Amino acid sequence: MRPEWLFERFQERGDATAIVWRDQDYSYRWIAERAADFSRELESRGVSPGTILALEGDYSPDVCAFLLAAIDRRTVVVPLTRVAPADRSRFLRIAEVETSVRFGDEGEREYVRSVPVSRNPLFDGLVAAGEPGLVLFSSGSSGEPKGALHSFSRLLEKFRTGRPPLRTLAFLLLDHIGGINTLFHILSNGGTVVTCNDRSPDGICGAVARHRVELLPTTPTFLNLLLLSEAIRRHDLSSLRQITYGTEPMPAATLERMTSLLPGLRFSQTYGLSELGILRARSEASDSLWVRLGGEGIETKVVDGTLRIRAASAMLGYLNAPSPFDAEGWFDTQDEVEVNGEFLRILGRRSEIINVGGRKVYPAAVESVLLRLQNVGDVLVRGEPNPITGQVVAAYFNVIQPEDRASLRRRVREHCRDFLEPYQIPTRVEIVDTDQYSNRFKKTRGARLKA
Repeated sequence: MRPEWLFERFQERGDATAIVWRDQDYSYRWIAERAADFSRELESRGVSPGTILALEGDYSPDVCAFLLAAIDRRTVVVPLTRVAPADRSRFLRIAEVETSVRFGDEGEREYVRSVPVSRNPLFDGLVAAGEPGLVLFSSGSSGEPKGALHSFSRLLEKFRTGRPPLRTLAFLLLDHIGGINTLFHILSNGGTVVTCNDRSPDGICGAVARHRVELLPTTPTFLNLLLLSEAIRRHDLSSLRQITYGTEPMPAATLERMTSLLPGLRFSQTYGLSELGILRARSEASDSLWVRLGGEGIETKVVDGTLRIRAASAMLGYLNAPSPFDAEGWFDTQDEVEVNGEFLRILGRRSEIINVGGRKVYPAAVESVLLRLQNVGDVLVRGEPNPITGQVVAAYFNVIQPEDRASLRRRVREHCRDFLEPYQIPTRVEIVDTDQYSNRFKKTRGARLKA
């Protein structure tokens, strides 16, 4: 059913600031009233409960209010952003979207109706239960993206438990489970969501300084960009209390440099998947890569070195693929881990692990060593085919100052001898000029790179 408790909290917060957009404050009262307007608009346009509704637009108060209205109307929301892949038509087809709403820069919106070829039976359960739904897509790094269907009510349930009301920067977007989690975690607890269209290091740090942001959720790749740009030194970040990071393994070298530059901050690892939602997580310490996962409705276990999770917030299923859950409801995350008591260390996705003659190489571990080299801005490590060993380790570098490949390769081999086994040392070293991360600030190991 409609999450009444969430709307009641909005009413309770009144004139407190819910969202900062374009440096302007929007109150909880404004958001609630705007959501009510949108709910009436949806009703007038015949958008009934159970309608599959694509919401296309950048982070803004109007888009957030519209999302609340879509939940209120008990629709199935398919959030898409302007940075979504060019083949967005695939997303609309997979989700069987019936109505699309596109928001412009100034809040203007366009409704487009369509008639899907079919309707997935998974939607019927949501309609019967009178619950709003949410469709999120995997990155699609291999094959067609998978559409994960959630009960929005079930995802929101964990936010009933009160948490500190922090001023938080909305770094992850609304078409990502992390972005959805940030928005509702903060608003359900009476905090403030600060939006920022400029997602460059200086843009993010400037927003933190201007709006006294306390929590910055981001990615290891973006933290490395912060270090490279030295934006940290150009802005007043004294309001920050915590930085959380997730979506990919954190190189130890990046975490070590961040904690030394910002010693008063708490650094915490997060963990989540489009299929499961965001789990409760607690790092062993700010400078530690060991994390404890769990919380109410969450169970974890490790089978053959791989993390498996059973969660009350799990999706109902894929719209275009078989169910990935076993008979007991466990989901194989494909993430290989080490275990130390109640703590885990995420080593990397099984599909990204490099196999050199039967021996495993974890890209993030090699990247951490390479990032300690002078003149290295960023590096991406991945496996590439080899007729003798099966795979070899390849490293693609973004250098700070021009350097010839032969010189860099020599320095790489000399440096790695002290930290890596011979089979872990990159045998292919290339210098590239292009960024090696996606618009989600996550390493793109499957992309074709040009030296």
